[in-house]
Amino acid sequence: MARPPVSRKQARRDALFVLYQREVTDLPVERLLENLGRDQGHAPDGFTERVVAGVVDDQEQLDETLAAHCRNWPLARLAPLERSTLRLALFEMQCEETPTEVAIAEAVRLIKRYASAEAGALVNGVLGAIQKEREGDAEQQ
Repeated sequence: MARPPVSRKQARRDALFVLYQREVTDLPVERLLENLGRDQGHAPDGFTERVVAGVVDDQEQLDETLAAHCRNWPLARLAPLERSTLRLALFEMQCEETPTEVAIAEAVRLIKRYASAEAGALVNGVLGAIQKEREGDAEQQ
């Protein structure tokens, strides 16, 4: 009997875990996705694969945007899980497949669950500042 597809929340969590593991282990994404399938009991879905590839491909640009909004903390000083969460959420905000508010809320939910409330406040603040800036830019056009 086939397993039902994973939820978007599960797919996003899977993507975050792969991105985090990539940062702390330097293993290739392909291997991490294979490991995810083995460890979680389900193959990564298309969303997981798509956002992981997008974050990896766009990481330099994502990091530039994030660094500009991490005013009191250099991006390199953030914990790997925080950086991975911010990159994932920002990528989702940019590709417009996920509404911005949902991308931010899900990022905060994930980081609070796997890190701390303080990390949730940081992630919310950085992503909220990016959203506010983009809304201001859109109003000016």
